[in-house]
Amino acid sequence: MRLGIFAKTFSGSNPLTVLAAVKAAGYETVQFNMACAGLPAMPDEIPAEAIAAIRQAVAETGVELVALSGTYNMIHPDVAVRQDGMRRLGLLLDAARQLDIPLVTLCTGTRDPLDQWAHHPDNAKPEAWADLLAEMTKAVALAEAAGVDLGIEPEQANVVTSAEDGIRLIEAIGSARSGCATRSSDRSHRPGTPA
Repeated sequence: MRLGIFAKTFSGSNPLTVLAAVKAAGYETVQFNMACAGLPAMPDEIPAEAIAAIRQAVAETGVELVALSGTYNMIHPDVAVRQDGMRRLGLLLDAARQLDIPLVTLCTGTRDPLDQWAHHPDNAKPEAWADLLAEMTKAVALAEAAGVDLGIEPEQANVVTSAEDGIRLIEAIGSARSGCATRSSDRSHRPGTPA
């Protein structure tokens, strides 16, 4: 087993700067976030130059990218917001394929329209679960096309709040491309930070 960390733990918007800091701190692997390449975490586009810079940083530092953050609000009450998130997830899955990153991580979302990390009582309603299943089905189809796996991160404020919820979702989806990334759901951890 190799020790890894969430890349955004280290400041910087240049992949080489961030991965060099990761290596200097003694880590061999990271969950990468596009913010570490000077882009939004869920970018509207991913230029070829950004892919090349990330690839070069990996080559120079030897730090392996084992996951890529792909978090958006999968059950946002506005369907248009969900559709935009899915489009951006598709871009990240394609980037993961280009960079040989085997896993893109997801959180399952909340009915809160303003903050994807805020709990909402409607998260427990059957309609929220149904929307999540529909969204995950689309996400899995994109992941299968890209040849990349999806990791579901339980969050206390989201629909999937535990490993048990994650397993129930995985079983409902029925794809080998989805798995549950079990970690602490304590919000003292940053979103996507391995415990």
